[in-house]
Amino acid sequence: MIKNTIQWRKEFEIDKLVEQDLGDDLEKVVFMHGYDRDGHPVCYNVYGEFQNKELYQKAFSDEDKRMKFLRWRIQFLERSIRKLDFSPGGISTIFQVNDLHNSPGPGKRELRLATKKALQLLQDNYPEFVAKQVFINVPWWYLAFYTMISPFMTQRTKSKFVIAGPAKTAETLFKYISPEQVPIQYGGLSVDFCDCNPEFSTDDPVTEITVKPGTKQTVEITNFETCVLVWEIRVVGWEVSYGAEFVPDAKDNYTVIIQKAKKMAPRDEPVVCHSFKVGEVGKVLLTVDNPTSKKKKLLYRFKVKPFSD
Repeated sequence: MIKNTIQWRKEFEIDKLVEQDLGDDLEKVVFMHGYDRDGHPVCYNVYGEFQNKELYQKAFSDEDKRMKFLRWRIQFLERSIRKLDFSPGGISTIFQVNDLHNSPGPGKRELRLATKKALQLLQDNYPEFVAKQVFINVPWWYLAFYTMISPFMTQRTKSKFVIAGPAKTAETLFKYISPEQVPIQYGGLSVDFCDCNPEFSTDDPVTEITVKPGTKQTVEITNFETCVLVWEIRVVGWEVSYGAEFVPDAKDNYTVIIQKAKKMAPRDEPVVCHSFKVGEVGKVLLTVDNPTSKKKKLLYRFKVKPFSD
C-alpha cells in the first residue's frame, strides 16, 4: 500500500500541487475551525453550498472540472496535514465534520461520481489522517446512499463514521467538540471572521446544562464585589422563555429586572449577550423555562470585568 501511495503522490505531483493557486471559490465548502475535545483540528465540509447551480457546474459538470475539484480538495488536505504534529504523542489526525443540510441528492450523477472517486482516493492514500468522520443534518436519502457506497469502504474506515439527523446535530457535535469551539451555525458559540462579540473567544469555556421537558432552569452567578458582569447564553433551537434579574443580598434592596422573561423562537438570534453593572453584593439569575416536550441544551458563559464610571 505504501509503495502504491508513493507512486500516486509522484504521479499527482503533490509537492507542486501544494504550492499552486487554485482559487478561493470553494472556501465556504471546506474550512478548518477549532479543535475537538482531544485536540484534533476540525475540518468542516459543507455540501449544501453546492445548491448554488453556478458553483455546482463549476465543480462537477465535466471530467476536467471534477478533477480540478479533486485536486483542490487534496491540496486543502495536504496543507492541513502539514500543520499536524507528528512527534511522539503529537496530534497527527484531523476530525472531519460533513454537513449534509440542503446537500444535492444522490440523483446528481456528477456529484456521485466525484464522491466515489474522492472516497476511494482518500481511503487508499490518507487512511490514517482521519480521527473521526461525523455526518450531521443527515437527510433520509443518505442512508440509501451510504448503503450504495459502503462496499467501497474498508471496515476501518466505516468504524470512524458517526451519523446524526438534523435534530441531533448539536448534541452529537458536543460529544466530541466543546461548544466554545463549535461554529454558531451548528449550535455552538464560536464566531469566526467577525467581531460580533469581542468579549468572548474559544479560550472562554462554556457550561452546558440539559433542561428537561416542562421544567425551569436557573443559572446563578454570585458577585462579591462591584464589577461589570458580561455573559452570553444560548438554548439550541430556543422554543423557551428566557429572563434575567439581579437579586441583591441586602434584604431591603430591590430586585432589578435585567431582561423581562421573553419567549424565544427558533428564528430569533441564536445567542443573547448581556452586561450588567453590579454596584453591590448579590447574584444574577438567568432563568430558562422549557414548556416543550423536548429536552433542551442550555449553553452559557460569563466574565467579570472591573467596574469603572
